[in-house]
Amino acid sequence: MIERLQISNLRNLTKVDLHTTECNIIIGANGSGKTSLLEAIFLLSRGKSFRHHQPKRYIQHHQNSATVHARLSDSSTLAIQKQADATTVLRLNQSTVYNQSILTEQLPTLLIDPSTMDMLEQGSASRRQLLDWLVFHMKQGFHPQWLAYQRLLKQRNSLLKKTRHLTQVQLAELKSWDKGLSNHAALIHHYRERIFLEWQPYFANSIAQLLPTYAEQLSLSYNAGYDTHIALDIQLNERLEQDLQLGYTRIGNHRADIHVHWRSNGSIASNTDLSDIGREQDINPKLPVLKEQAANVLSRGEKKLLITALRLSQLPLLLNTQKTSSISDNSAQITPVVLLDDITAELDDRAIDILLSTLAQLPCQVFMTSLTEEVLPVVHQYWSEPNTFHVKQGQISSS
Repeated sequence: MIERLQISNLRNLTKVDLHTTECNIIIGANGSGKTSLLEAIFLLSRGKSFRHHQPKRYIQHHQNSATVHARLSDSSTLAIQKQADATTVLRLNQSTVYNQSILTEQLPTLLIDPSTMDMLEQGSASRRQLLDWLVFHMKQGFHPQWLAYQRLLKQRNSLLKKTRHLTQVQLAELKSWDKGLSNHAALIHHYRERIFLEWQPYFANSIAQLLPTYAEQLSLSYNAGYDTHIALDIQLNERLEQDLQLGYTRIGNHRADIHVHWRSNGSIASNTDLSDIGREQDINPKLPVLKEQAANVLSRGEKKLLITALRLSQLPLLLNTQKTSSISDNSAQITPVVLLDDITAELDDRAIDILLSTLAQLPCQVFMTSLTEEVLPVVHQYWSEPNTFHVKQGQISSS
C-alpha cells in the first residue's frame, strides 16, 4: 500500500506530497488536477500514462521531466522519472533498475475510468490487456515469453514492410523467427488459457451482483489469435504470401481477444460448429448457443456495469492467488491499488454502492476522484477514516 506519494511537474501538479491511507478521495472541478494524480500512480506502476503515451504531453510546460515517487507500507520505495525525449529512469529502494516490470510487480494497479467504458466496441488490444494484466501478476513465466514474442514479431513485421519478395537468406531468417514465435506462442497461450479459466467464476459472481437480470445470459470466451491445434510457424508459412502483401503478421498471440457473449435460451443445433462459438462451448457443450456479442444487445448503462464487472472480478482472483502463494512460500502479500476516476459520472447509485462495498471487503488500496462531495456519505459507510483531498488548479489540500 502507498503511504506517501510525491509528484513533480506532471501536468499542473508542480509539487505534490501526500500521506495516503487505505481509501483516498480526491475532490475537484474538471481540469483541477485530480485525474492527473491518478495518472501519476498509474505511470509509476505501468511506466506509461492512461491518457497519452508521449511523455512530452504530460510533462509540465518548460520542464524537462516529470517524477513520481512512492513509499510503500513495507518501507520500500518506488520512483519513475519520465523525460521529454521519452528517456525513463526507474528506481527501487534508491537503486536504479532497468525493467518496468519490476515496479509493476511491486505495485499492481487497476484502473476504472470513463476512458475504459468503450472497450467492448474498441479493438482487441484493451480487452487483451485486461487478461494479460492478470496473467502477468499470477504467472511469473508469462512476461519473459511475452517480451521475447514481441521482439520477434517486431523483427518479422519490419521485414514484411521492407519487401514483397524475400531472398533465400531472408526466407531462412524468417523461418527461424517463425519457429521462435511458435514456441513462445504455445507457452503464452497456455498461461492465458489457464488464467482465463480461473477468472470465469469470479466474472460470473460479479455479473450476478451488478447485472443480476442477465446472470444466466452473459459469458466470456477467449480467442487465442490463431488455431492452437496447429503449430504457429506452420500457419505463418501458409499465410506468408498474404502477410507479404499486407506488410504485417495477421495471426498469433498479438491478435488474441476476450469476448463477452449474450446467450440465447435455446439449445445447440446438431449441426453447430462449436469452434465458431467460443472456447466456453468446448468446455461445456450443453450451454445455450452464443448468438450475439453483448455489446450489440446491452444498453449504454448496462455496458458500463459489464465493464466494471470485468475489472472488479479480477481483484478477488488476484488476491486469492497471492494469499495461497504467500502461505506456501512465506512471502508478503502485495496490496493492489484501485484507481476510480469520476465513477459518479459513469455509474448509477446502486452500482457505486456495490463497487465500493466489494472493494471495502478486499485488502486493496483505493484512490477515487469526484467532482463534488456527494460521494462522501457512501464512502463513509465502508471506510471509517478515509483521507479526503481537495484539488484546485494543481494545488492539493487535505481535510
